[in-house]
Amino acid sequence: MNAPFAKVYVIDGKGHLLGRLATVVAKLALSGQKVVVVRCEEMNVSGSFFRNKIKMLNYLNKRCRSNPKRGPFHFRAPSRTFYRALRGMIPHKTARGEAALGRVKVFEGVPPPYDKMKRMVIPRALRVINLKPGRKFTTLSRLSVEVGWKYQDVVANLEKKRKVRAQAFYERKKAIANIRSKAIAAKEAELAPIKEQLAQFGH
Repeated sequence: MNAPFAKVYVIDGKGHLLGRLATVVAKLALSGQKVVVVRCEEMNVSGSFFRNKIKMLNYLNKRCRSNPKRGPFHFRAPSRTFYRALRGMIPHKTARGEAALGRVKVFEGVPPPYDKMKRMVIPRALRVINLKPGRKFTTLSRLSVEVGWKYQDVVANLEKKRKVRAQAFYERKKAIANIRSKAIAAKEAELAPIKEQLAQFGH
């Protein structure tokens, strides 16, 4: 992904394929870019739910043979599932890889201050573009709930409140823009001579 450098990329994970999005985020992080991925619970994984659940349960069954209490630790949250896929695409045991992972943040929902920042999508990772119509897919939140994630309702309630606040902000912004356009139209006649003078000076 040949993207211009920005202070931080905020990516909305909804509707993206987990693996394809992880490849893009890994490349951005390794190139020195800070990346925040929100709404991880709305990501998709290709394949039927049953198949993906079998694969997840097989992963959760892995243990340390000498002392199972010591790990590996299997996180159930959607954001950590994405993080695990991302970590596999980065040389995380090197200094460069560790620094790259430090530049990535992953969240369920859209917490502050990212709820007031512009969020972007990655077309090359969107399910509707990359997955053939009719193919089966799984939502990450459903998969996580089946294996022990307990915060689906909490995230859903917070998202509901955020959407109400966002709608109110949008309506207020639209009303202010409407008032501004009316004020400019009302003063158009008075501003005409000033605009003519400015035009003579090339403005």
